[in-house]
Amino acid sequence: MKLVEGFDSNYRYILVAARRARQLQGGAPPVIDTGSRKPCRIAQDEIKAGKVKWLIPEVPKLPVVAATETLDKVFTEDA
Repeated sequence: MKLVEGFDSNYRYILVAARRARQLQGGAPPVIDTGSRKPCRIAQDEIKAGKVKWLIPEVPKLPVVAATETLDKVFTEDA
């Protein structure tokens, strides 16, 4: 299956479409005019129209990694 434009993986596209479909099922209004009544289809149409924005959350660093980076920065600046 070909990647949907703007997505780094088909898996992420499915996650975004499913989350938007869930919002539609919960009563959120569609942001485009569409002939479909199915939330999944509406979500896909909205994504295709570029009306659904998504963002990859930043993964927090493990405390050990953050401490190591801080120590490296301190010792590098002193040298």
